[in-house]
Amino acid sequence: MKQQSFSDYEYSQRKKKTRREEFLEIMEEIIPWEEWVSLIVPYYPSGKRGRPPIEIEIMLRMYLLQCWFTLSDEGVEDAIYDSYAMRKFMGINFLEMDVPDATTLLKFRHLLEEHGLGKRFFDAINRCLDRAGRMMRGGSIVDATLISAPSSTKNAKKERDPEMHQTKKGNQWYFGMKCHTGVDAGSGFVHTVEVTAANVHDITVAAKLLREDDEVVYGDSAYLGIEKREEIQNNAQFCSIQYRINRRPGRLPRVSDNAIDWERHIEHQKSSVRCKVEHPYRIVKNIFGFRKTVYRGLSKNLSRLYVLFASANLYMLVRAGGTLPPA
Repeated sequence: MKQQSFSDYEYSQRKKKTRREEFLEIMEEIIPWEEWVSLIVPYYPSGKRGRPPIEIEIMLRMYLLQCWFTLSDEGVEDAIYDSYAMRKFMGINFLEMDVPDATTLLKFRHLLEEHGLGKRFFDAINRCLDRAGRMMRGGSIVDATLISAPSSTKNAKKERDPEMHQTKKGNQWYFGMKCHTGVDAGSGFVHTVEVTAANVHDITVAAKLLREDDEVVYGDSAYLGIEKREEIQNNAQFCSIQYRINRRPGRLPRVSDNAIDWERHIEHQKSSVRCKVEHPYRIVKNIFGFRKTVYRGLSKNLSRLYVLFASANLYMLVRAGGTLPPA
């Protein structure tokens, strides 16, 4: 047990905890730290030459704070110095060590991106959820959401991000990328994440969001005709799936006031299941603040999305009163 400092004792006497502190306490308890650290160890400097590296878990915690609170490298460093809740989450005692600087965090983030560790964190969480019986299997919900990117050309290259693109939704134009997700229909946990430029149609990525054991798939009207796609028909499992795709409201037949509108009732039943796909989007966009891309290029943003959706799955698990089984 770590020895309490005077500031720890002072803060423990408060009558109310902030939302930030409550959130960090939740994530402290639910994240499988040992497993995530073990994934980084093979790629992390051993310290046999040069300056001894900072402990992996400290750097991982700093990186997660950056992701959860949408902070820059310098911003998260300052925030940890300024916030007791963040310092407590980091486990730093200023009498013994300082907060790792922005450059050290930058190198750590590049290490995670280079070796695809964000996806491995995401897969590790899903394996834990599967082992705990939280992934219901048998059905998926597919959907996509637009994430804006800076459209300004006021940069060194005088150009926009070449991997992003613009698209029109309704009467409004968007520039950025599109995040595609496959969500477990029973639990609402995200099991697959893909990213494309914003102008790529939702249905073209749908086959990558399906699982081999899916028997039913839900989606909005953007996925109409998915069963006719070549990649679906050429897959023995995917072509046997029952696709429950919402029809466009304007295409539904009108009925008299005295008749039961079965068509709209069926569409409502589909939507009542499909709405689960919006919950992780709300957490990633509203709670974690990932409404705009934070890096240039798709791969770096995908790496961050893997970490955010893994965190969103854990957050939804805790809110539902669940825990992860021991490894």
